[in-house]
Amino acid sequence: MELTKQKILITGGGSGIGLGLTERLLELGNTVIICGRRGDVLNKVHEKHPAVITRVCDLTDEDDRIDLFQWIQKEHNDLTVLINNAGIQQWMSITDEDFMKRANQEISINIMAPLHLTYLFTQLPKLKVLANVSSGLSFVPLTRTPVYSGTKAFVHSLTLSLRYILKGRGIEVIEIIPPALNTDLGGKGLHDHAPPVSDFIDSIFKQLEEGETELTFGFSDVVSKASQEELQLAFTRLNP
Repeated sequence: MELTKQKILITGGGSGIGLGLTERLLELGNTVIICGRRGDVLNKVHEKHPAVITRVCDLTDEDDRIDLFQWIQKEHNDLTVLINNAGIQQWMSITDEDFMKRANQEISINIMAPLHLTYLFTQLPKLKVLANVSSGLSFVPLTRTPVYSGTKAFVHSLTLSLRYILKGRGIEVIEIIPPALNTDLGGKGLHDHAPPVSDFIDSIFKQLEEGETELTFGFSDVVSKASQEELQLAFTRLNP
């Protein structure tokens, strides 16, 4: 992936990993567009980084996804990179009364949104890079986040297929595979013990400079290369 002079859309680019990607890509001289549900979050990013282009969009809504694509097609048809980053994580059990409601929310944003956006945005004439954010939990699930873990396993599998399918189109497919990081994913305070986003960003950009297409860090690096026996051990440790 060329790291400069690109026009890039990052879903969920206003916080967490998305914000880390936004800030680093801006530093490298790219044009960055971010979208998300919360206008106040997007406005704060724009105030800090006036060069950022923002768009309010509820990615759980099919019509909003289509509107986002049509806006990009009209205003930014020279987009070269799509980063499917937006996602939610629900800590829950299948015995919870609201399990299906929350599961549907996760499936909508973690699976349907990147799937639909990939279908739409690969129609753009200048698109050169598609990046999907999966998780270390793609390889070994956390049972307290059963649906989230499953959605990220889907993203991992889909990305492998897309790398093969889109090769003939000249579209590079990248998988960003984070471990738990110190963000509000899943709820405030749940990941306070985890490494900072800045360390993760430093690591994956070094990997991008080296031409890597599967970007890992810490726990996700270990499990992405683990044997079945090692994965079973990791599962036991992760789910005591």
